[in-house]
Amino acid sequence: MEYNIQVKKKSVLLLLIFVLGMSLFLPAQKKKSPKDLPPQFRKWLEEDVVYIISQKERDIFLQLESDRERNIFIDAFWKIRDSNPDTPENEFKIEHFRRIAYANQWYGRESPTPGWRTDMGKVYIRIGEPKEVQKFENLPEVRPIIIWFYDGMSEYGLPGSFYVAFFKRDISGEYRLYSPINDGPQNLLVHYAGDMTEYLSAFEQLYAVDPAIATVSLSLIPGETMFSLAPSMASEVLIRQSIPAAPYEKVKTDYADKLLRYKDVIEVDYTSNYIDSDALVKVFQDPAGQSFVHYVLEPKSLKFLQVQNRYRVEIQVNGKISDTQGQTVYQFDRTVPLDIDEDQLAKIRPKTFSFQDLFPLVPGQYKMNLLWKNTISKEFTSIEADLLIPDPAAFSMSSPVLAFKVDKDSKYKGLNKSFLLGNIQFVPSPRNIFLPGETLYLFFQLHGLPANVKSGGSVEYTILKEDVKVHSLTRSLTDVPGQTNFFEEFPLTGYTAAHYQIKIAVLSAEKQEKLSTQIPFDITPITSLTRPWVLSLPLPPSNDPSFANILGLQYLNKNDPDKARPLLELAFRRDPNSVKYALDFCQVLAKGKDYQGVKQTAFPFLKDERKYDFLQLAGEASQALGQYAEAIAYFKDYLAHFGTNILILNAIGECYFQLGNTAEALVAWERSLKLEPNQPALKERIRVLKEKK
Repeated sequence: MEYNIQVKKKSVLLLLIFVLGMSLFLPAQKKKSPKDLPPQFRKWLEEDVVYIISQKERDIFLQLESDRERNIFIDAFWKIRDSNPDTPENEFKIEHFRRIAYANQWYGRESPTPGWRTDMGKVYIRIGEPKEVQKFENLPEVRPIIIWFYDGMSEYGLPGSFYVAFFKRDISGEYRLYSPINDGPQNLLVHYAGDMTEYLSAFEQLYAVDPAIATVSLSLIPGETMFSLAPSMASEVLIRQSIPAAPYEKVKTDYADKLLRYKDVIEVDYTSNYIDSDALVKVFQDPAGQSFVHYVLEPKSLKFLQVQNRYRVEIQVNGKISDTQGQTVYQFDRTVPLDIDEDQLAKIRPKTFSFQDLFPLVPGQYKMNLLWKNTISKEFTSIEADLLIPDPAAFSMSSPVLAFKVDKDSKYKGLNKSFLLGNIQFVPSPRNIFLPGETLYLFFQLHGLPANVKSGGSVEYTILKEDVKVHSLTRSLTDVPGQTNFFEEFPLTGYTAAHYQIKIAVLSAEKQEKLSTQIPFDITPITSLTRPWVLSLPLPPSNDPSFANILGLQYLNKNDPDKARPLLELAFRRDPNSVKYALDFCQVLAKGKDYQGVKQTAFPFLKDERKYDFLQLAGEASQALGQYAEAIAYFKDYLAHFGTNILILNAIGECYFQLGNTAEALVAWERSLKLEPNQPALKERIRVLKEKK
């Protein structure tokens, strides 16, 4: 785990404000080609990085809409490859352009082709300088050939050692890449007259000239096992696939997906600072039947800001939940500051970091997009997940959670906290990795049990290792209090390191399988495992009005005011002084055309400075009730405080018109038209009124 301490300094970059309303989902993009790009970006894509950019990165770059987005992408492209991000220089970028310059200087001399486009230039730019070079350029029997030797590059998906050969088919031509399969040893000989499909004769002639040439003529991989005297297919894979892919073999290109997905909703300082993370998302119901989404996010690094002897970090979470049509159902922000001392930092420094939280969600099928930001380091990561929230009464099984640690009597019981299920606090890991001898704790829920399962049914647990059963356990449902929360402990003593599955099957009284699921886990062969330190803050109990308000707004966003109204009213009645609860309740009242209810709810707030939040709602309700003079007063008060608003001006004009005051109506409407000329219906109405006048 990387923990960096930064010295406090002023940022010279201007932050863009996070725009909550922007879509987090990838829009449908028209396929573009490089020729559609501005010249500088086409050159970057087709010349500067053409040999080191992955197909995925290339495709995403072509989807970007503006020069700003392309510049941000280019910055991120180089940053993700920087071998030492703590230095001001980008060593990878410097080396890359040095290779291009070298290729242009040395490899384009014998042809009109610039050096970076020659076969030698391509290989040099992709994998760098060879360890050894052998040149055979003046042998009368053999065409000019140069052999490069490389080793120690297995981390890039290449063999432990290998050769790359270049030869001149024409004495005066440029060196081109040699392929044992496509060219063969016959084409290395100047005067070969034998059978072009028979390799032995050509190999022997080359061997007589120089064994090194003969060896690479059939295989570019030293020590490769050859079952017949024929060109090596592995060598073809090496030069056609492995070497071209080597520049991005170690590059995690997820950053490109995230940049495209979140480019409109993150501040410019963050855009090139995507960090990898592991994540886990589960859905469980509380005792009242309300579903909560629990999630774990473990970023690969967490950087603190040092201020004297204190270390600070501020985490911001921006979440968006959308339905299957892309309609936003719930949007939320969460800011979590953390301030620790040197001793606390020393304790957590060796550990990974796990951020855990939860939020309520009404039944339905959704897409979850969660943006996690460290405001200190300007880094971000994200979670994308599909969510299915079942109806509380439906027969269903939750996705199980596996934990390596539990607190069976949490001090937070009664509150809402991530993975606090009943009175037990679970500490899960996104990757479900356990040590030999640890205990695996499992939790899941069943809901809406049918009669033949509820009485006489059972739950069967089966642990599988490579599809072979190694342990099984059956529990009668009558032994589980409430028949909702299922908690099991599985000691892993005696289990060997391997990949496992736990299958959970719900059986009827007749032993028929009604529901089942499987969840994987691994036992690692290592003897110790650094577990994360967890940041998870409790939320109020489920009967807190904040949850009723959240759920009510979710139903309202789902266009279900009948379910939204009682929840929003409940929140307001429990805290009648809350401006937010009152405003949200007014929204659902207005949607249901209960305009008298809107005025009644808003009235206490119109007596003081809080009135500005309610003026538009009060004006619209008064207008709908035919109380036009009162509506005009509210609307004018709104304009005096907030400034010009076209909708409000049009509403004032309508109210004056209904009162028979055409002159004042025209004043309001003409002022609106001056601000927004593209209102054809309003133009026509003004024209008709003026003609009548």
